[in-house]
Amino acid sequence: MALTKVYDAATVFRHLNGVLNVYKPAGMKVGHVRSAVLSNICKGLNEMKQREPRKLPENTPLLGTGTAADSVLHNIATNTDLSDDVLCTGPRYMPDDIRCATVASLGQHTSGVLLFGINKGLRQSSRIQKNRPVRVYHITGRMGTSTENHLPDSHITARSNHKHVSAERISGLAASMQASHQRKMYELCGVDLQTQAAYELACKGLIRPADNSLPVIYGIKLIHFERPHFTLEVHAINETQEYLTALVHDMALELRTVAHCSQLRCIRHAHFDVTDSLLRHGWHLPGIVKNLRQQREILRAHPQMLEQERIELHA
Repeated sequence: MALTKVYDAATVFRHLNGVLNVYKPAGMKVGHVRSAVLSNICKGLNEMKQREPRKLPENTPLLGTGTAADSVLHNIATNTDLSDDVLCTGPRYMPDDIRCATVASLGQHTSGVLLFGINKGLRQSSRIQKNRPVRVYHITGRMGTSTENHLPDSHITARSNHKHVSAERISGLAASMQASHQRKMYELCGVDLQTQAAYELACKGLIRPADNSLPVIYGIKLIHFERPHFTLEVHAINETQEYLTALVHDMALELRTVAHCSQLRCIRHAHFDVTDSLLRHGWHLPGIVKNLRQQREILRAHPQMLEQERIELHA
């Protein structure tokens, strides 16, 4: 389909709908990302061609009679409502004019894929949120020191030796934790893992918790080890930054050492990948419109993200 350049702000605003995939930098709050995106959208719209001020009905009497000011206004702007002029009302588009909501939030120290629903895309973002798709993280831990909140910007609370920790031990512990989480999901459903009922349940799809307060890990594995750093790939639902950082801390304790989380990065949310995320230098109107079109194609290719049968765990 051929693309056409549009210079009219009202036309662009009418088509500003869908799911937006932006890359959230670490150390930046979600609210600040949202404000920056909306401000740049409004800046781009206000720089485009604006509609003309409204026209007054014919034979509208001017305020006062016979004054020089009335004569100037009558000669300059006949039948033009000056109260609707941009110089009087201010910019045509403000951040409050755009509806925007996050699909799933990220912690302040977490970077990676962050999804927003824009205008009519709020319905799509709400459906994605209700389906609770899996998010994939790359979590980097640093062995040898632990901190108060398990993050690098906090006070160090303990130090420990980690020379006895190897990649094989971390991989074995990760596999054990993954198996225990999967076993727990089937136990909550009241199904034995070695039965036909468990097989039929697994064929229906991922088992999701009934509420969004129960974190569930579907996969965890070691993808990189370079002492004292190690990187885990975690597939989870309903996770939080605090839960993932505590996971690194608990794994270190099982390995008879201490560690804290040095980097937390979301690389995928359902089928929305980090390679398609809009980097900070691209948070302008043309880049946002292009990204909305790309995410629309992803939703069209994977309609199950909006309508999906779910197997729910009831606590």
